[in-house]
Amino acid sequence: MKSKCIEDHLDLLGLKVTDKVTGFKGVVTAVSFDLYGCIQAIVSPFASKAENKIEDSRWFDVTRLEVVNKKPVMTLPDFDKGYVAEGKKGAAEKPKGMR
Repeated sequence: MKSKCIEDHLDLLGLKVTDKVTGFKGVVTAVSFDLYGCIQAIVSPFASKAENKIEDSRWFDVTRLEVVNKKPVMTLPDFDKGYVAEGKKGAAEKPKGMR
């Protein structure tokens, strides 16, 4: 069973956020818990229609992130059970010629 703290941070997945320091905006696509107690998130930016490009994603401490919208941009996978949890999603499931 996940702790409430871990669940709270995993709940950031898929949410639109803004970094309070730099103003960088995007969607949280991953959350990391490291050995030294840091909790960080990867924020993937929105595409710039004017420039027709996407900037690189960036890591931020979760304390720097302000949630812009509490509704995830897509349905999140079920990490506890089902297709993804059983390891059936990914390159290993693709035919050899499709990799």
